Amino acid sequence: MRRRHFVLKEVRLPFKVIRVDEDCAKEQPVMLTRTTSEMNNLQAETTETGKHMKTTSSHGILQSFRNWQERARPVGKTLVCLGAFLVSLGAGQLAAAPATVIPPAGWHLVWSDEFNQPDGSPPDPAKWGYDLGGSGWGNNEMEYYTDRTNNARIEDGKLVIEARRENFGGKQYTSARLLTLGKASWTYGRFEARIQIPRGQGIWPAFWMLGTNISSAGWPASGEMYIRENIGKEPGTVHGTVHGPGYSGANGIGGPVTLPGGAAVADDFHVFAVDCESNQITWFLDGRPYFNVTPARLPKNARWVFNHPKFIILNLAVGGFWPGSPAAPPTLPPRMVVDYVRVYEKTPTTQMEEPTPLKINQ
Repeated sequence: MRRRHFVLKEVRLPFKVIRVDEDCAKEQPVMLTRTTSEMNNLQAETTETGKHMKTTSSHGILQSFRNWQERARPVGKTLVCLGAFLVSLGAGQLAAAPATVIPPAGWHLVWSDEFNQPDGSPPDPAKWGYDLGGSGWGNNEMEYYTDRTNNARIEDGKLVIEARRENFGGKQYTSARLLTLGKASWTYGRFEARIQIPRGQGIWPAFWMLGTNISSAGWPASGEMYIRENIGKEPGTVHGTVHGPGYSGANGIGGPVTLPGGAAVADDFHVFAVDCESNQITWFLDGRPYFNVTPARLPKNARWVFNHPKFIILNLAVGGFWPGSPAAPPTLPPRMVVDYVRVYEKTPTTQMEEPTPLKINQ
């Protein structure tokens, strides 16, 4: 039987997200858990001896996977193991399953970057280009955007965008602004990334989209959609916003969401997403909707400009009109760490109906 190899970054099981990283240490026990109360006794133990892996549970079930040639280690707070196989937990049994990304129900994956290149590599040039320069970008920003790996590189299976305090191009800071323009664009879909943002006054990380007609239509007629932006002086809050003709700049239409209990967004990774459809855009934080916009919410006679192709931008700005100047001295270098970026499209059904606008924060 010919061996099959799979690449797995994240799998959503009914009880927990399991993260998998194939670049990890050999002969390391790995604990798979839901919560402390739900699953105290489930353990996956890997061994290099005999090139196989054994998995045992509190039910006493044993499953061997031959031709084990990957390595395993814990990743983050959750778990992980299995580069070639996934332990899939069912009702009292364990089963082998291909390692793959499981899309949300009703969607299928059409594009992604899992940032699996070697450490120190630049972002995949087939997927990402760069905006370069230090013009202020219409916001009085203080950084010079470069294409150096000092400012954007792969580390431990993640994209790191790092702002540095250094004299470069007449600016006191450098950073990076990556974009898919000319490489990939989409009109509708779910746009999602798992990101840990930096903290600090004057730091402005963003995950957003612009219309591909930006060079001909100009801004804001091209449409601008912030999937997630945060400013350092609001450590517990993220914003989702759209800008268009008649509703741009300070008059953009958006909604914030604040983490409970005084938690800071920078404390951990979060999943930021929007569902963009023909007549509405809905924002999500960690899978929960918190804001939406429809044409009915625009100012009178304003145009809905989100029905044409859009491209993704990831950037880390320093300073600007909205966030203000960085602290003196700033806590640098701040790093925006991106675990993955994924784009899903709706899976066709036999009968498609127009979506009913959600009533969220209206």
